[in-house]
Amino acid sequence: MTEIKFCGLKTGRDVAAAVEAGARWTGFVVFARSPRHVSPSLAGELAHLARGTETVAVTVNPDDDLLAQIRDAMRPDWIQLHGSESPERIVQARAYARQGIIKAIPVASAVDLEAARVYDRVADRLLFDAKPPAGADRPGGWGEGYDYALLKNLELSVPWLLSGGLDASNVAAAIAASGARAVDVSSGIESAPGVKDAARIQAFADALAPGARPDLEGHAP
Repeated sequence: MTEIKFCGLKTGRDVAAAVEAGARWTGFVVFARSPRHVSPSLAGELAHLARGTETVAVTVNPDDDLLAQIRDAMRPDWIQLHGSESPERIVQARAYARQGIIKAIPVASAVDLEAARVYDRVADRLLFDAKPPAGADRPGGWGEGYDYALLKNLELSVPWLLSGGLDASNVAAAIAASGARAVDVSSGIESAPGVKDAARIQAFADALAPGARPDLEGHAP
């Protein structure tokens, strides 16, 4: 079964639903501009409830002070960097996570995949997300997709996750198109921005169950 990261969790109910649905990773966004933002202290409380999963602190261009707050409050297994962090910054940030760094790569066309070469072997995992719309004030969580087939023959040395515009209706087809072995979802399991829906969380997991039939029109919204 494809491994799932349920991201942008904000409440104990969110965490419980993600764990029940079989999450490998549970993600907590520490970035004030996001509707999914939680403080480092709340992220720590929620991470404690997520025992049995690998916890991920998601942040954007954090300074050392914020990374230290996240480390001390949450002790995350992973830190996901979703900004313009350099390879050197990835190496520095690894000291604040128990397992390693996930680096997000924004994708709109094939040329954007060149950035993956820069971070391959530097980050411990990569995450391919949709490039944000022009003028956006945050780098992710817009619910937009792209041509997932761009990733089909990508050769990397580190594992990667597929993200961007995924929901229960298209995730199976997106996996078929991209060859992904792991997926990340946030807005696709919400009833409103930042408001997770337990039924949608379970439906997303069910769409990846053996025998689920993909929507072959859903891979390139």
